[in-house]
Amino acid sequence: MNSLRNKVQLIGRLGQDPEIITFNDGGKIAKFNLAIDDSYKDKNGEKIERTYWQSIVVKNGLVKVVESYLTKGKEIAIEGKLTNRSYDDKDGQKRYVTEVLANELLMLGK
Repeated sequence: MNSLRNKVQLIGRLGQDPEIITFNDGGKIAKFNLAIDDSYKDKNGEKIERTYWQSIVVKNGLVKVVESYLTKGKEIAIEGKLTNRSYDDKDGQKRYVTEVLANELLMLGK
């Protein structure tokens, strides 16, 4: 059961081109938002469609794949884990962010 702890699998489309961040030591990360569509029927039987947005972070060797092949609108499947971090904004307010740290990525569609 330990392999099921903190495991996220999502399929969606990139909301924008990935942002590639290069560090002083040459390391890179990629960040993008993933649009995940969902639907359900309400109490009247009408289909309700919703889109959820999730922040994705990619590290290590997968950054090269993201940098080379992913653009806005591409459909992908990712697997990773939820992470939380906080930072102080320009006004000194503490902000909290939940992201998925992807460790596997599969390009779907054409």
